[in-house]
Amino acid sequence: MDERIEGKVHYAKSFKEQLNLRVIILGMLGSAVISMSSMYVALRLGALPWPTIFVAILSMSILKLLKHTNVNEINATHTGMSAGAMVAGGIAFTIPGIWMIQKDANVSFLYVLLIAVSGVLLGVMAVILMRDYFIERSNLPYPIGVASAQTVLSGDTGGNKAKVLFTSLGISAIFTALRDAFNKIPQAIISKTLYAKNIPLGLWLSPMAFGIGYIIGPLYMGMWFIGSVFGNIFLVPAGVAFNWFANPDLANAFKSSLGIGMIIGGGVGILIKDILPKARTIFFSVFDNREERKLFAKLFPIVAAIIVAVLTAYFKINIILSIVVIVGVWITVGMAAYIDGATGIDPMEIFGIIILLVIRWIASFFTPMGIIPLFAVAGVVSVACGLAGDNFQDFKSGQILKTNPKAQILSELFGGLIGALTSVVALFVMHRVYGAMGPNTNMPAPQAYAVSLMVKGLPSSSGFFTGFITGIVLYFFKIPSAIIGIGIYLPFIISGTAFLGGVIRIIVKKWFPKQDENGTLVSSGLLGGEGFTGVLIAIIKFLTIFKGG
Repeated sequence: MDERIEGKVHYAKSFKEQLNLRVIILGMLGSAVISMSSMYVALRLGALPWPTIFVAILSMSILKLLKHTNVNEINATHTGMSAGAMVAGGIAFTIPGIWMIQKDANVSFLYVLLIAVSGVLLGVMAVILMRDYFIERSNLPYPIGVASAQTVLSGDTGGNKAKVLFTSLGISAIFTALRDAFNKIPQAIISKTLYAKNIPLGLWLSPMAFGIGYIIGPLYMGMWFIGSVFGNIFLVPAGVAFNWFANPDLANAFKSSLGIGMIIGGGVGILIKDILPKARTIFFSVFDNREERKLFAKLFPIVAAIIVAVLTAYFKINIILSIVVIVGVWITVGMAAYIDGATGIDPMEIFGIIILLVIRWIASFFTPMGIIPLFAVAGVVSVACGLAGDNFQDFKSGQILKTNPKAQILSELFGGLIGALTSVVALFVMHRVYGAMGPNTNMPAPQAYAVSLMVKGLPSSSGFFTGFITGIVLYFFKIPSAIIGIGIYLPFIISGTAFLGGVIRIIVKKWFPKQDENGTLVSSGLLGGEGFTGVLIAIIKFLTIFKGG
């Protein structure tokens, strides 16, 4: 056995030591919990950083207690656990938009579940198709995947790492319960005087928002905050004061459309500048790897037939458009893998919007599509991009730890499928408990609101096209326009709290650099604690309503 980091590192000697029944069971159980937590985080906060480090510590802690484990088994387990998080994100960032347009829309549990499962299957296929290029050939850093591998190699689960993680998780859970269940802590602190002047200065009292800022880091959090200051603190109040807009509603409509346009423009910039010139290598490198080629050849015809059948027969989407959706998923997964590998951020709903717009444009030459099928398209694409983007981080860990890719792919598939089920359950529970979703509700779901705007028509076409062109141009000058657009679009109270997390990381890295890793663990715990407690509170409220009804 090799020796690394302070002591012996145990590697698997056979495939069965990497993928076995306990890996599958633990991966699925972890995915179920993480997906429910992530659904709450996504609907409430509108952002969802990767749970990779959190589940790496969790997997390592449990498997060490069960004895006779190795780094490859741990890696395969946390690959399955993390899969459910971004499946939840893909659903949360798209489907609630249906209820924002049609309050009483009849969307069944099975309908949404099939959207999630279709996205999972396509996402797994896309990972098989592109893993070789993005993990083995590209020089993208995948910083979260590298950090996860280093965490597993350290093997410190019985010591400080587990204590730090679960202590912060407990504190966050208590804070959330006091705020949401017992109303002892306010949701946010907002200056009423400034708010009356159209300056929404304030902070969301949210541990997970703070943790998100720390994990994202000062560079991208800084760009996010610049966008937020420009959109919320300057553009809206100045626009009303100087009569650029007739009223605050029009100013906010322009701001939201500008942010959405810039995010999509940044995504198109990535496609033009970084994906299309390397398309042949990215999308066909799988055929250079014998093992992955065989796996792809076995699965592709089955998966493609299933997805086309679901899209045409159940979602009522033309068969030609169904094929376009499948091709669109692979293109957008490539975009997601690139952005994620470079920044650790995956704007999955934006990729859903891009394919939604393409499908709607093509459909206009045949029969215009209804609202709900358009959301189905966006949901399938977003889930696939979220799942694939997340697991590319895990596959980077696997490359470092020398884990068999097939073990990770199978674990990802099982975790993704159980995550699809539990995340849809969580969504319907949230909808039953909190009712309305969207701006100025308990579940703002800003990404889903953005998708709803693209479906029913932009509130400001001039704002959207200004942002779209600006986003493309800025990206060609190596400025992360999509991140700036996120800041413009989201409410300032979210961005302000997250920015504080980024500031704290600057302080820690400058004066306490040895504590930066613990800071990441604390932030992961803050995220997990609030997310899980929020879901638990919602389930209790749901059961109370159900019993009373």
